[in-house]
Order: sequence, then C-alpha cells, then structure tokens
Amino acid sequence: MPAFSLDPEQITWCAELRTLAAERLKPLAEKGEPGRVNRPLVAALGELGLLARVFDAGALDLCLLRESLARTCTEAETALALQGLGGHPVAAFGSPAQRARWLPEVAAGRAVAAFALSEPGAGSDAAALALDAVPDGRGGWHLHGEKRWISNAPEADFATVFARTTPGAGARGVTAFLVPADRPGLGGEPLDMLAPHALGTLTFDGVPVGPGDLLGAPDAGFRVAMNTLNLFRPSVGAFAVGMAQAALDATLAHTAARPAFGGVLADLQAVSHRVAEMATRTEAARLLVYAAATAYDEGDPDVPRRSAMAKLLATETAQYVVDAAVQLHGAAALQRGHLLEHLYREVRAPRIYEGATEVQRTIIAKELYASRREDHGRGAPGAAPHRAAAPRTEEVTSS
Repeated sequence: MPAFSLDPEQITWCAELRTLAAERLKPLAEKGEPGRVNRPLVAALGELGLLARVFDAGALDLCLLRESLARTCTEAETALALQGLGGHPVAAFGSPAQRARWLPEVAAGRAVAAFALSEPGAGSDAAALALDAVPDGRGGWHLHGEKRWISNAPEADFATVFARTTPGAGARGVTAFLVPADRPGLGGEPLDMLAPHALGTLTFDGVPVGPGDLLGAPDAGFRVAMNTLNLFRPSVGAFAVGMAQAALDATLAHTAARPAFGGVLADLQAVSHRVAEMATRTEAARLLVYAAATAYDEGDPDVPRRSAMAKLLATETAQYVVDAAVQLHGAAALQRGHLLEHLYREVRAPRIYEGATEVQRTIIAKELYASRREDHGRGAPGAAPHRAAAPRTEEVTSS
C-alpha cells in the first residue's frame, strides 16, 4: 500500500472511531476530573478493544486511532496514548512474567500505565538523566531521585522507569525498570498544567528494584526508550493532525455561515486564502505522518529521521491551524468551553513532549549528515572529504 493512500476499510474504521468517540467516550471525558486519571474513560477504551489494538497493531493503525479520536475527543485520545506509551516497553521488552501480569490489565483498561523518563534537569537531554540506581549488594538496586512531567503520575498502577545504573556513561548507562505503584519509597503529586492532563511527579526514596523488574538488559534502557519514542512520535503527529482537522472543520462551518460586510466571511479573499493554507498544511502533515508510520511498519532503517520529521511538521502545523481558526472565529473562540478554546490549550504541549521541536530538528540534521557520511564511506560520487562524526541520534533524544 502506498504511504499516501488509505484503503476503504481503513477509511470506514476511522469514521467508526469518530462516532464511538462522540457517542461513548466524550460523555465519559466530560464527567472526569481535570488533571486526574479518568479511570471510567480508560476502562471504556479497553471495553471497546481500542487499547488492545494499540499493542496488536502497527504504527499506521496507531496513527489512525489517535487522529480519529483527536478530531472528536482529545481526552480519549490522550488516555489511549498514555496507556500505549507506558505499556509498550512491557510489550516489547518485558519478561514473560511481566507481560502476563500487566499487559492484559492495561489492554482491558483495568491498570493504568506511566512512562517515566523526564526529569527536572533532563527533559530534552534524556541521556543526562540522574535518577540514581544504587546497587544493593544482592543483585538489585535502590532508586533515588525524581521524575517530573510524567504521564498518569502519580496515579498509575505501574511505571516504566529509566534510571542511571552506570555513572558517567551517558545514554549507555541507563536501565529501564518496571516499578509497581505499591513499592515502598515511591511517592509523587499531580501537576497543574495549562491543558489539564493527568501529569505529575514521581519521587524515589530508596525504591527497591531487582532483576525481575528489568525491562531489557542492564545499561540498555536507552534502547527501550528509543524504540518506544520512534513508534509514538509519528502518532503524536497524528494527534496534532486530528486537532488541526477539528479546527479546520469548525472554521469552514463558521466562515461559510458568519455574515460579514454584506456577505459571509468566506467571501473575503483574506479569509478564504487563510482557510486554503490551513487545509494544505494539514494535509501535508497528515501525509508525512502516514509515510513515517508506514516506514516504521515496513522496518525502514530511516525511521528516526522520518518520525522526527512527522512530529515536527504536524505539531507545528497544528499550532498554526488552531491559532488561525481562533483568529477567524474572533472573540467567541476565547470563551471557556468553546471547542477552539479547548484546542488552543491542548495544541501547545505536543510541540514539547516526546521530543521538543528543537530536538526533532537536531535529530533530523544528525541523521541526514550521518547518512551522508555513510554514503561517503561507500564511495558515493561527489562525496565531500571525511570529517569527524557528530553524535548520533541516541545522544539527543527526549521525552
């Protein structure tokens, strides 16, 4: 299947998802407490089979899921995405016992997962994380430190936690652990954010972990993080595309009906040209997201660059489209409870989390120059003289 084409079954599925979101999920989202985990909403996502689909399907299906839900109910989209983000490391790197214990619960919406990578001093430079894993002398460790801006914290039932097991080793000294919420020494508190998502801190005061809690091998946790982020970055773009499309749909309806200067807003060239730009950018972002997801599903070695490009373009596009939609709606869009007031708050965070825009540009550039050096090493025609290699992508990723 070409990356730019969806088959009829996929198009129908997306329409069904939007209907489900409107009829089943949005009412539950509206009953939730802002900034806290909405367990009835998570449970509904499980009952509808959408959480299981996150773990069973590929990157393109994940993007279609997130885009479709975002067009109708951003709260449902975010709840689904956070379950996937926290649970994917268990699905991909967990032991048979870990998968048997947690994955059925996460997929059913009975257990809430968290992905604990970011720290107060290590957001965009995740290789610099400082959560300390101190050997206990018996083959295990005690965790000391803090994680911040963590999805579903502190209410999650377990967290994928990244800690430093080898000091001074950068990305090569990080280990991933599965840490249940009932471990002694584990605490935290919710954070009050611009968009009221379930986000908070986790504090570790000697939290015990052992070999049975490892996700992957010791000192190989950065591979766990990168594998997860490469999958979810295009789908962050899909979330952004869904919000952009929702803003565009609202703008088309508003400008086609709003009286202005003896006609309607759409009759004004300044308005219609802005709408055309919004639509074009949204479609370009959508196609790049689908292409990146298809590359992931097909095992393309260029996934880091494609994923970074998709997230970069889609999140920046969504910010532009939502802002333009607010401008064309006027003061009404700034009223609390308006769709665009909601989207205006929601659209800002994706340009930061899972790799800020600036980090995505760094990844793209490093991958481009790394490919050029590899071409030179193979004797590509016209290659420039060799220069010392720059740090690879794994040194500059983020959460």
